[in-house]
Amino acid sequence: MINDETLTRINQGVQLHHHHGQREAARDLFAQIWDEIGGERGDPLHVCVLAHSMADVQDDVHQELVWDERALAAADLLTDARVARAGVPMSVAGLYPSLHVNLGECYRKVGDLGRARECLQRAQAGIGALGDDDYGRLIKGGLDRLAQQLATAG
Repeated sequence: MINDETLTRINQGVQLHHHHGQREAARDLFAQIWDEIGGERGDPLHVCVLAHSMADVQDDVHQELVWDERALAAADLLTDARVARAGVPMSVAGLYPSLHVNLGECYRKVGDLGRARECLQRAQAGIGALGDDDYGRLIKGGLDRLAQQLATAG
């Protein structure tokens, strides 16, 4: 059970976007939280989750890429102990496949297929950290889609 107020608020923004179609409202809430946590100087868990979520509500792929890169950089500063203290039911390693798939998708969209393939390889290398649950299947599905898109991209 998540026991971190900031993560709960970030999840509210995710719900606004994914379940209510309120992309702009989610982006506004994420921007407010970003300011409150001190941006990239904030708690790496908050920065990672917030940047990962903020990337999903961007209209411009270059901005999406910036946010995805922020999320990955923050993940590199995380520990399993910090994730566990927040009540997040996975290890830091479990975050990386999703982060790499999202980055790979951004690189594919901007035409940098080499970097997209690097991200795909990193996601594939970390896939063992995911469980056989809804989240794991979601990320594996995204990985498969990216692999298929890159295979047909030449």
